[in-house]
Amino acid sequence: MTDFFLQSSPIIQALIATTFTWLVTAAGASLVFTTKTVNQKFMDAMLGFAAGVMIAASFWSLLAPGIDMAEQMGLTPWLTAAIGFMGGGIFMRVIDNYLPHLHPGLAINKSEGVKTGWQRSTLLVLAITLHNIPEGLAVGVAFGAVAADLPSATMGGAIALALGIGLQNFPEGTAVALPLRREGMNRRQCFALGQASGMVEPLAGVAGAYFVLSMQSILPYALCFAAGAMIFVVIEELIPESQQNQKNIDLVTMATLAGFTVMMILDVALA
Repeated sequence: MTDFFLQSSPIIQALIATTFTWLVTAAGASLVFTTKTVNQKFMDAMLGFAAGVMIAASFWSLLAPGIDMAEQMGLTPWLTAAIGFMGGGIFMRVIDNYLPHLHPGLAINKSEGVKTGWQRSTLLVLAITLHNIPEGLAVGVAFGAVAADLPSATMGGAIALALGIGLQNFPEGTAVALPLRREGMNRRQCFALGQASGMVEPLAGVAGAYFVLSMQSILPYALCFAAGAMIFVVIEELIPESQQNQKNIDLVTMATLAGFTVMMILDVALA
């Protein structure tokens, strides 16, 4: 299986890696079969951990390699990074502004994006789906970058990114499934909706890999773009959600540091 993965095209590698991250989302949603509630401190800590993973992944796996590639390709490194990074953030801001969604723990009148009559369950799934778009894109771009055969893009780094994204997907699946269970849905429906939020990752991953393989000249921009999109999600979604309970802020802070450390170790050790 390992040989098959390593010898596959970057698009197949991205598909396999993002299918793994989707399955971890499903594993998080599967908690609905064993419990109706999860300790809020635990959930806040897991969201903080996820934020730390995404911050570290944005730098170690995306932004730094993008800057190195820009230099190797004769581009202006700081300008390439700035354009790509801000482009990713602006892209996510536009989606956030128009896509109807509702963050876990909020009343339906607090939904964001274009106002619709959609059910609460649909809006909750769309909120987590919004998180998963840049995550899948980042994994796909990372595997596509390996095919460019540049020193700063390594298979170990791409795998580390997929592992890190997978780790932080677990609480996201739980964050969708359990609130729906508390609202009276049966367990199978809650699980189906919880795992569905991760289905976008394989699509985004394949699209990202295909895009950079087709246009390798924009690869440094694409890496920095993915980093900007992920940092947007961290600042806009994960950190505020994890700190809604003021009593848990210190715990969340330490969990965020732990998530950053774990992702940094994965990236450096596997690079």
